[in-house]
Amino acid sequence: MLDTKTIIDFAFSVIGPVVLLIAFGYGLYKTGLMTDDFVERASRLIFNFALPALLFTTISASNIDAVFDFEMIVIGVLGTIIICLALMLVSPFLVAKRSDRGVVIQGAFRSNMGIIGLAYCANAYGEAGLALGSIYLGALTITYNVISVGILNFYLDSKTSFIIVIKGVASNPIILSIVAALLVSTFNIKLPSIILNSAGYFAQLTLPLALLCTGAALRFSSFRNDAKAASLSIFVKCFVYPGIIVLAAICFDIRGITLGVVYLMSIAPTAAASYVMVRKIGGNHQLAAHIIAISTILSVPITIVGYTLLAVYL
Repeated sequence: MLDTKTIIDFAFSVIGPVVLLIAFGYGLYKTGLMTDDFVERASRLIFNFALPALLFTTISASNIDAVFDFEMIVIGVLGTIIICLALMLVSPFLVAKRSDRGVVIQGAFRSNMGIIGLAYCANAYGEAGLALGSIYLGALTITYNVISVGILNFYLDSKTSFIIVIKGVASNPIILSIVAALLVSTFNIKLPSIILNSAGYFAQLTLPLALLCTGAALRFSSFRNDAKAASLSIFVKCFVYPGIIVLAAICFDIRGITLGVVYLMSIAPTAAASYVMVRKIGGNHQLAAHIIAISTILSVPITIVGYTLLAVYL
């Protein structure tokens, strides 16, 4: 049995700092200290430099044999694909507007692993959790991008080329940093201290700034117009998606820190990147914003309860 003190410690030490920074970012936006332009520019800085630096420094300093778990990655990828296919079958009965179905499906699986997921893993398990989460993030980032473009194109009758998607994945700073880190670690390449220290400074910038931007980007206005469609996406994201991924992991006898990382990465709320993609492709970006905002709030107590139930396997 998990005692009350352990649950409280998890809530305050792992979840608490993440929630406080997101709330602080939202407060900074409401008071005008963080503007939309600042959030957009800071998000680009995080995506192109800070987060890749964090992933590179974490993975390159790790023992790849210890942090690479093929079954964990397969479960994450196949679980995501299966849930997407299931939602494509049921969404015509639950989401009236065809153009909204792709937005709902993307919001139901696209976890905010790069910011909230990694923050959870780092707070819960330190460098070991961060390294495991980084490898998982790399594989799922490719999966999320390919599936998202396919789903949105299908329901919005858009003409985005998959060649462009493949080029985007191949030039993705997150993917490139992970590949570079794997090469450095595998071949035991010694990098100059100036590179490692500079990358370390960028890495330290990542999670605090990213969480502030996540809070500043939350939007709650006119939720009532999208309530039914958003509710389906949020329910799947907060309950069904992490539940299926974790149950599959348990069936494959994944335990310990690895199971904890799989749970914390999959329970992370809908990623802000889903809003950017929907807006770029001409979909219902307000619906996407509502899914992100509400899933971010609801995922907090659900994460605590889920961790409590899962603790027997950790």
